[in-house]
Amino acid sequence: MRERIAACRTWVVKIGSSLLTNDGVGLDRGAIAGWAAQIVALRQQGLRLVVVSSGAVAEGATRLGLTSMPREVRLQAAAAAVGQMGLIEAWETCFAQHGVHAAQILLSHEDLSNRTRYLNARSTLSSLLDLAAVPVVNENDSVATEELCLGDNDNLAALVSNLINADLMVILTDQDGLFSADPRKYAEATLVKSGRAGDPALEDLAGKGSSLGRGGMKTKLSAARLAARSGTHTIIANGREPGLLPQLKTGKPLGTWLSAGQGPVTARKQWLAGQLTLKGSLSLDAGAVAVLRGQGRSLLAVGLTATRGEYQRGEVVACLDASGREIARGMVNYNSREVARLLGRDSSRIAELLGYAGEEEIIHRDNLVLTE
Repeated sequence: MRERIAACRTWVVKIGSSLLTNDGVGLDRGAIAGWAAQIVALRQQGLRLVVVSSGAVAEGATRLGLTSMPREVRLQAAAAAVGQMGLIEAWETCFAQHGVHAAQILLSHEDLSNRTRYLNARSTLSSLLDLAAVPVVNENDSVATEELCLGDNDNLAALVSNLINADLMVILTDQDGLFSADPRKYAEATLVKSGRAGDPALEDLAGKGSSLGRGGMKTKLSAARLAARSGTHTIIANGREPGLLPQLKTGKPLGTWLSAGQGPVTARKQWLAGQLTLKGSLSLDAGAVAVLRGQGRSLLAVGLTATRGEYQRGEVVACLDASGREIARGMVNYNSREVARLLGRDSSRIAELLGYAGEEEIIHRDNLVLTE
């Protein structure tokens, strides 16, 4: 599988807080300089790279004199606003030493949930790569709310991978990769060298993360599953390995390789899959589940058993099987009150039940994507 790395020309590299800070006490500028040098070396080999950088909150907390990492959203936002100044200055300075321009990109949930803003973000990132700049991406924590934050930079890296149709996402952490058990507790634990993104068996192995970053191994595997929707492979590797990125480029077997296992879905379906806030849910009978999974057809009212939440036409909802597990999500053609009238009914009765003739599908197949 690692032979595919040679064909990967567009990378998203996510660097965690533990690799960019002095154990949470401000930024480690020497470490940032080292990462910049590795990234420049890869650019000189013709690669296009986007950096997803943690560290803003840790830097801000230090500048503000906070004794520990803030947990309240308002304090995190304040620390991020102060720390982002130092973070981007450090990246800009380190890249400038190699004659390379850095570009700051701050993204929020709204940027990725609104279709127009999503496309604008993709256009900007693509243009920066065409202009040989290195985008440095972070969540816009200073304006994010707890309900609408992107969650962690692993997830953000996956969404950026979808945005630019990256070939490879590299998640750098302070662990060697995914292990068969917690290596801190079990000496017999072995490194999982390869697997498929989205494999439930691998996700069962994930443990909890460190106190410094927000994402543990489970979030990294979840990010790999999301990135795979754009055909993006993932490597989870130990960023403390000297010269790691150039070594990965040569195919050296470091970390855990997670194959996308599928070709990229359309950009529209990538956007649907990346929605973090769903407006409601639809429960499906066994027949409808089988049709969606096996035939890739549209979702009709006859296969619905229940609707939950309040949503409007054009909003994104989850599609659940009988056990309540999400199997798909999509953009509905009717609001929640109308769907409630149509549950289990044949499409030929839509005009009779609603008083007007709408689309025969509750969710058209072009606006629906499988998520399991």
